[in-house]
Parts: sequence; structure tokens; C-alpha cells
Amino acid sequence: MEEEKINHPSHYGGADNPYETILVIEAWQLGFNLGNVVKYISRAGKKGSRRDDLNKALWYLCREIETVKD
Repeated sequence: MEEEKINHPSHYGGADNPYETILVIEAWQLGFNLGNVVKYISRAGKKGSRRDDLNKALWYLCREIETVKD
């Protein structure tokens, strides 16, 4: 059986997981940058390089921090 790559892929939690990445991002209304932070952290090392995923999460977090006005 071929692995699901479009609808509920395993590296994002899978269809039976109540904490599937997209569900968490939507429930928390995170928006693009923070949504990507959660996405890359939640899948770190499951699809490719763990280090690369964590660096991508950091990049999006830094981008979000730059938009925050004190």
C-alpha cells in the first residue's frame, strides 16, 4: 500500500490523530508564519533532515518576531 502524501500524511500526524498539525494550526488561528513554525517543529525529522526542519521553524519564527510591534 502506498503511503498517503496529500490527505493527512503521517509526517503531519495522520487522519486519526486529534493533534494533526493542520488541526492545531487552525484551532489556534496561528496564521502563516506561526503555522509554519508549528508545522516544521511537529514534523522535524519525519520527512527529511531534523536540523533543516528546525532551522526552517526558526526562520519563520524570526520573521514573525520582526512583525511584532511593542
